[in-house]
Amino acid sequence: MDLQSKRILVTGGSGFLGGHVLARLRQIGCRHVVAPRSAECDLTREPDVLRLLQRERPHVVLHLAAKVGGIGANRKYPGTFLYQNLVMGTHLIEASRRLGVEKFVMVGTICAYPKFTPVPFKEEDLWNGYPEETNAPYGLAKKLLLAQLQAYHQEFGFTGANVLLVNLYGPGDNFDLQSSHVIPALIRKCVEAKERGDTVLPVWGTGRPTREFLYAEDAAEALVRAAEVLDTPDPVNVGSGVEIAIGDLARLVAEKTGFKGELRFQPDMPDGQPRRCLDVTRAKALLGFAAKTTLAAGLEKTIDWYLAARRAAAAA
Repeated sequence: MDLQSKRILVTGGSGFLGGHVLARLRQIGCRHVVAPRSAECDLTREPDVLRLLQRERPHVVLHLAAKVGGIGANRKYPGTFLYQNLVMGTHLIEASRRLGVEKFVMVGTICAYPKFTPVPFKEEDLWNGYPEETNAPYGLAKKLLLAQLQAYHQEFGFTGANVLLVNLYGPGDNFDLQSSHVIPALIRKCVEAKERGDTVLPVWGTGRPTREFLYAEDAAEALVRAAEVLDTPDPVNVGSGVEIAIGDLARLVAEKTGFKGELRFQPDMPDGQPRRCLDVTRAKALLGFAAKTTLAAGLEKTIDWYLAARRAAAAA
């Protein structure tokens, strides 16, 4: 699909990933891109969604809008995460089908995988068990939207694509400690601990679980590529294919931020899923995608952005 000539609707365009996707679309020459803010359109309301698509008549929908957060937020708001993610996606897919959208690209999540999925995660294992409990409601909502895309393809010939993203990080990430994911939380905690002169920094969990991370610019490239070439609603893992223990990640962030105190792990706090690492063979085959940014390089760019943003906020 030649995206440059298409009208493209991006939900969640004002969010962390959305900003990088919009930049990538501009980079490849797309001229007709609409990214409404949540104040303009409540995607949990079906009439709002229908009006939006009737007004914009997009050829392509990139659905990035989501209610997300780390382990703490998932434990506190499981009903909100399930409901909002489910109804936003359901309304958008149905309206897109009814109004003749040519392609619907949905951002899925590896939180949909069963808790004890064999590593590396393969797409065919997605339905072989219940997700890890701390983020199961969010993961199940996204999993049902995958089923909706597959069902619509079977019954209506609707073209959808479902990209399962690993944990993202990068400039523009959410650094609010009440809702952030692990990398921005660790960066902020290390920076603030260093400024206070702390000698000990508590870190949730045992440090033993592993995670895989993808730099947001790389994720944006993969999503745009999916809009161009992916014509199957079956899930496609997108990540770096490299896992790191949370303890090693914390030590790497401490090193990059200059925090020299002790990292004290808290085994009474939840670890989440034991391991997460993707088999990215399908992404290479179907999208021609491989991550470009190493974790070390991506962390440095993210830390530099965060420090600059703090300086700008302080000067305002």
